[in-house]
Parts: sequence; structure tokens; C-alpha cells
Amino acid sequence: MKAELRSLPRTLADLVAQHLVASGRFLDDDPELAYQHARVARRLASRLGGVREAVAITAYLAEHYDEALTEFRAVRRMTGNHEVIAMMADCERALGRPDKALALTKDKHVSELSEPTQIELLIVAAGARRDMGQTAAAIQTLDVPELSKRTRAEWLPRLRYAYADALEEAGRTDEALVWFHRAAGADGDGLTGAAERAARLEGLEFTDLDEDDTVLDDEYFEEEDEVEQDDEDLADEADLDESEDDTEDDTEDDSDDDAVDEAEDADNESEDEADESEDEADEAADEADEAEDEADEAEDAADEAEDEAGDDLDEDGVDEFDGAAEGVKDSAEETSKSAEE
Repeated sequence: MKAELRSLPRTLADLVAQHLVASGRFLDDDPELAYQHARVARRLASRLGGVREAVAITAYLAEHYDEALTEFRAVRRMTGNHEVIAMMADCERALGRPDKALALTKDKHVSELSEPTQIELLIVAAGARRDMGQTAAAIQTLDVPELSKRTRAEWLPRLRYAYADALEEAGRTDEALVWFHRAAGADGDGLTGAAERAARLEGLEFTDLDEDDTVLDDEYFEEEDEVEQDDEDLADEADLDESEDDTEDDTEDDSDDDAVDEAEDADNESEDEADESEDEADEAADEADEAEDEADEAEDAADEAEDEAGDDLDEDGVDEFDGAAEGVKDSAEETSKSAEE
């Protein structure tokens, strides 16, 4: 295509290229708009084969089959590209001319076509047979080894779907169900709708959610409100249980604290009593020491008295003095014993 555009003046080439790019951009979402851009490009550069092919394809997708067929013929004449034969045959079918569609399937260039184009041509030929009421012939046309081929090619689910559809039309429902499932297994993107066809044959129905949106929304919100209310009730019960647990924990903690305090008080009282006993023992020891000191002083006084009396004292005086001294000692010893007790 770039080589063809170089044959045009630079400004014109840029304008044609812009319309072709726009046509390709809208091809999937808006085929009619893509077709209009291609027509503008054809008006600017009708002698370019790539431009005529763009017009043919967009016209075909926009269901302008008569114009598409004319443009496809121009493409074959201008470029020698015979890959458009399958789309040309499909245009003939769409225009109500299945016999001409079958004639195109016998074109001398069919053997030169790529595998995808040959498969598409088989599908179109089978469709033309069914248009003519020849369902058995359509099944025979599609019963080819490629049906069981292990490949991820885009044509495989289309071939299996067409075969299953023809089997169902012929009343061979069980076989059709098998091939609808096989088509669905090869159709990862779900473009053929084979899974839905298989479900219908099995008695299953697909619900269109758009039909009862209001009812579904109301039921959904009612259920959601009930769930929220249940959640709130459960939350309240959980809070109540938690508060009861906290109360029990607080009671247990208070009991434990009281027991600890009582034990500490008992220990403190025991320590105080022990301290008092020690103080009393110390006081008794001090009293004993004082008694011993008094006894020592009494002995010293007795010794001094003996020294002063000397030999002048008679036995009665000595005896009296000794008796007094012994009395003082006895008194001191009694005081000491009482203090120790």
C-alpha cells in the first residue's frame, strides 16, 4: 500500500492515507463509517488497488453487497488477488443468487487460495446448498478432514459451527450437539455462539438480564438490606457479649486485686510484729547491760569498803560488810535475770 501511495503527490498521498487509517480504525465498531472513509479515499485515488480493496471490504461489512461485489471484481482485475473469492461468493448468496455463489467455488484459481480462504469458501458453498434446499449436500460439503484438525486457527470454530448447524437442520440433533460442543471448545472468544446453541439443544435457557433489571435490582437491594440488618444484629450481640466478658473480667480483676492487697497487708503486719519483737528484745538486752553495770559498781564499792576497813574491823563487822556486799550482788544478779527473761 505504501508503494502505491508513493505514486501520488505528497499532499494527496497524505490525505488518502488519513482516510484509509480512519477506515481501518472504525472497521470493527462502525463499518458504515469505515465504508464512508474508504469511499472518500476511492474518490481521491480510484486507480490504486489497495484503495479499491478497502472500499470492497468495508462495503461488504456494511452489507452493501452489490457495491462490494463490484469492488471485489475490480480488485481481482487490478491486483490479481484471488483471496477475495470467498467474500464474492458470500455477496452472491446475500443477493439471492446461490447458483452464482456455487459457480465461484469452482473457479480455476481456488486451488491457489490459502487454507483459511478455502475453508471460508467451503462454508459459503454449504450455505448456498442450504439456500437451495440441499441440506444433505451441504453436510457432505462440510464433512472434510479439517473438522477434526488440531489447530487454533480462526476458521476451525466457524467450520464446526456450520457443520453442526447443517446437522441440526437435517434433524440429526445428537450429532449436532456433539459438534456444537466441539465448536465451542475451539471458540475461546465465543464469537460463534456455539455454546448457546448447545445449551438450547440440551433444554437449557440463557436469561437476558436486561429484560428484568428493575425486578432484579429490587430483589437484590431487599436481600442486601436483610443481610445488612443481620450483620447489625450480630454486631450488637457481639458487643453485648464483649461487654459481659469485660464485666466478668473486671470483677475477676477486682477480686484478684483484693486478695493481693490482703496478702500484702498480712505480710506487712507480720513484718511489723517481728520488728516490735526485735525492739523489745533490744530493750531487754539494754536493761540487762545496765543491771550488770550496777552489779559491777556494787562490787567495786564493796572492794573499796573492805580496803578502808582494814584490819580494825572485827569479825562481826566483816561479816556485816560481806553480808551487805553479797546482798548487793544478789540484787544485781536478780535484776540481770529478770532483764534477760
